[in-house]
Amino acid sequence: MPTDWKPMPTVGAGVTEIRVRGRLEHRIIYIAKFEEAVYVLHAFRKKSQRTSAADLKLARARLKEVEAQRRSRKEK
Repeated sequence: MPTDWKPMPTVGAGVTEIRVRGRLEHRIIYIAKFEEAVYVLHAFRKKSQRTSAADLKLARARLKEVEAQRRSRKEK
């Protein structure tokens, strides 16, 4: 696990955020609970204390896409 991270249950079960600190703050939201891959749902520059609603919405939408693609592969 990274040293500066937190779970992101507001995005989905198993989703984690890595905090990249430096002159500019960055965040990477990903899910690593699937055997076949680590899926990066969103990466962005952090501009405020709270993660914006738009960033959370985008990460949730991408998680749904990942889950849908995984379901469709299982059905084949």
